[in-house]
Amino acid sequence: MGFNYFDDLTDLKKDYFKILGEFPDFLYEYINTKEMQKQDGISVSCGTIYSKMFNDKIWWSSLDHSVAVALIIWNFTYDKKQALAGLFHDIATPCFKHSIDFMNGDAKTQESTEDKTSYVIRNSKEIMNLLNRDNIELEEVDDYKKYSIADNKVPKLSADRLEYTLSNGLGATKQIVDLNTVKEIYDDIIVGANEDGELELSFKNIKPAKKFVSIMSDLSSTYIDPKHRFSMQYLGELIKTLVSENKLTMDELYSLSDKEVIDIIKNCDLEDVKKSFDIWQKSENVYESDDIVLDRYCVEVDPKIRYIDPLVYFINDFQRISYLSKTALNNIEKAKNYKTKKYIYSNFNF
Repeated sequence: MGFNYFDDLTDLKKDYFKILGEFPDFLYEYINTKEMQKQDGISVSCGTIYSKMFNDKIWWSSLDHSVAVALIIWNFTYDKKQALAGLFHDIATPCFKHSIDFMNGDAKTQESTEDKTSYVIRNSKEIMNLLNRDNIELEEVDDYKKYSIADNKVPKLSADRLEYTLSNGLGATKQIVDLNTVKEIYDDIIVGANEDGELELSFKNIKPAKKFVSIMSDLSSTYIDPKHRFSMQYLGELIKTLVSENKLTMDELYSLSDKEVIDIIKNCDLEDVKKSFDIWQKSENVYESDDIVLDRYCVEVDPKIRYIDPLVYFINDFQRISYLSKTALNNIEKAKNYKTKKYIYSNFNF
């Protein structure tokens, strides 16, 4: 694929990247490696984009997300190591992304695949040659959690959380913002110091911080709505079945694209798997109940709660927006306390 990744970008993505900042030349060669290019075949939607339940989504790849995270980090740090750590943070992402965490029983934290990041980088001759050339140690780029601008603990704002909120709002999850809104929010971002003495992405003003939190709250509810939770649990169990029946290996989860795995599903000899996947793809809704529903694919899922309470520079200090705005506080509480019924079920069994 090579540098065609950039040639093939949609105008929306090109304009989005321009907002995030100047593109450093050193990133091109790293993006062009086989391991990074593989991420172009994985949707950040965790597989949900392949069902009619989610017709409003646009294609946004794991590579798109990783490149954007690297650009954000570079824009605020001009640190090559931190930017590369951001670029690599999802390099071990499997097909269907966090649905594999659901398969692993890790719906709550969705971190079960992250420990493979160092392994993937270390075993890439291309990447290791580039790192050696640039006098960068593996340990300096294989864990972006080392850098607070790249990643930090909830409810702080990091490059990763900023990026997926902006791109998910552009349509990767649902279209609720445009590029003008993205620019308005992004142009207000600065680097501040938080209560733990860490550097943290922050806002200069209350108004764009409130707007960001409103978008975040809308998306946070969507991430764990019945359709999303059901679909990720279903895909996780379907993949687990394929692995247990030797139709797919664990290694292939990390080497194949979403669509290559879908081809395996559609061409396997497990009729129940093929039929249920076809029904799921054509489904437009799921259903909820406080009681378990028999003879249907019925699941109870305790999901990861995502919310952000960013810092704002106010009266010569950085303070959380939740302390400065009741509206923002209400939106944060809404994200933290979104509730649905206990069970989600479909009109088919699996």
